[in-house]
Amino acid sequence: MASKKIKKVETPIDRRETFVSIQKNFADSDVSAQEKLKTLYALQQADTAIDKIVQLRGELPAEVRALEEEIAQMNAKCAQIATFIEGMTRAISDNKQNIVECDEQIAKYQKQLENITNSREYDSLAKEIENQELLRQIAEKNIGEAKLKIGEAKSDMESIKDMISIRNSDLDAKKVELETIVESTAKEEEKLQAVRKNCAAKIDPRTMSAYERIRESVHNHLAVVTVYNGDACGGCFNTIIPQRLVDIASNRKLIICEHCGRIIVNPDFSE
Repeated sequence: MASKKIKKVETPIDRRETFVSIQKNFADSDVSAQEKLKTLYALQQADTAIDKIVQLRGELPAEVRALEEEIAQMNAKCAQIATFIEGMTRAISDNKQNIVECDEQIAKYQKQLENITNSREYDSLAKEIENQELLRQIAEKNIGEAKLKIGEAKSDMESIKDMISIRNSDLDAKKVELETIVESTAKEEEKLQAVRKNCAAKIDPRTMSAYERIRESVHNHLAVVTVYNGDACGGCFNTIIPQRLVDIASNRKLIICEHCGRIIVNPDFSE
């Protein structure tokens, strides 16, 4: 009876797992450790070259985004002011209509005064005329205040529009500068991204996760380094014990620097 092949169970990747488990997983593979180490080093070289290209752009991408956000906020402010001006314009129109209606009422009551028969009717009509004149004054006051607010709002809008024009000029200049850098490095970056993708496809997910975690944790994003000056880590420059140097030279193990946590590979790979 043929023996049943046992299917290997993949455990979930935990970004907090120890490097001991990663080293065990690294060794337990159909691909040779040396080939995997070379691939890791090639991946690091590609990422380092991509990082340099990104550094060429400097703060330009962030500056472009900041300018775009600032311009968007100022445009939104202009839209708010325009809505406010429309509201004030409608208020002026409404108050002008109120004045017309007040004048009509005053004219009607004054005509009625010509035909009054007693003082009570006179007092009543006089009171109505007084009320309408008061309403007319309020409408005129509202019109004056609205015109003043519209003038202030238009002045604010002009100032904002002038600032938008300046910021748009700055944005155009930054975009041209950024596009020039991007165009000059586009082909090189495309090749490097292809190399990176090819290398990443050859590395198991657990080791790739560890590699990305190390890159994130160190300031220069060097997760894979070679031996420096014969006996030191190429990342933190701390001395490596002789036994670990032997292990590194053998290309049979995933060696992690006990000081900085970087992966150390054979310096021959750099040749």
